[in-house]
Amino acid sequence: MAVRIRMKQMGRKHRPFYRICAVDSRSPRDGKVIEELGTYDPKVPDVDARVVLDNERVAYWLGTGAKPSEHVAVFIKKYGPKGIRLKEQEEARARLSMPKIVPPAPEAVFVYEAKQPEAPAAEAPVAEAAAPAEASAEPAAEAAAEAPAAE
Repeated sequence: MAVRIRMKQMGRKHRPFYRICAVDSRSPRDGKVIEELGTYDPKVPDVDARVVLDNERVAYWLGTGAKPSEHVAVFIKKYGPKGIRLKEQEEARARLSMPKIVPPAPEAVFVYEAKQPEAPAAEAPVAEAAAPAEASAEPAAEAAAEAPAAE
């Protein structure tokens, strides 16, 4: 069985993500893996922070005769056990782990204020409605006053 170290495509449409895996050379690109050795995320803005490798396991598989694909060979050369950009990778990963500074929101240019209904227009119909009620109450009071006098 010949072992290869290559990338297994993951992610979704327009958002690629890859796992760097040790696989049997006869298996398909996204098929069964023997062991996952790291990840590659091409959407990370800092180039040196895109690749994460388990250097101990990569060294083991290279020692057993596993052959890396062309792209994985470049990653191992840069970020592998004896990588030439390990220091830059550590600095980039440290920058990614720091909290992001978000500036305060700017002042609003326009603030919508809902219009309130005017109070005098609403009170006028109430006063007119109360006036006829008082007028109808007076004749009833006069009728009640006249009734005992008639007896």
